[in-house]
Amino acid sequence: MKIQIENQQKRIKIDKRRIRSQVNALLKLLNCANMEISITFVDDAAIRQINKQYLARDKTTNVISFPLQEGEFTDINPEILGDIVISVDTASRDAAMGNLSFDEEVLFLIIHGLLHLRGYNHENTSKANTRKMKKKEKELFSLLTQSARIQ
Repeated sequence: MKIQIENQQKRIKIDKRRIRSQVNALLKLLNCANMEISITFVDDAAIRQINKQYLARDKTTNVISFPLQEGEFTDINPEILGDIVISVDTASRDAAMGNLSFDEEVLFLIIHGLLHLRGYNHENTSKANTRKMKKKEKELFSLLTQSARIQ
């Protein structure tokens, strides 16, 4: 499996080795250990531009996923899951509001983005699908944070 991590912002240090380890564990838990993924860390200005350009939403957000396993061209590169873009500025604010560390918030956002890449959805869908995604987020977050405490 290939995990590409790019840090395009300068405000907050990103521990790529820890993130790579967490993503490896997540990919195994989601039965997609042989697939490729990219994660890019940006600031609020960059994610706002991406959100506006690709999703027609002129606002900042914490995470955006670009799945490559959906649509008519999924068979071109079936081993590539897609891309996740995370705003460290929004993640930092959300962490403070949610009583989490920055690293925990980033882990949660990676889980959220990865679930989108795997077909989970919470937008424009049924309440059952939203609950299913939230339950899976909590399950994966708990598994990874508990294993981190044990080590």
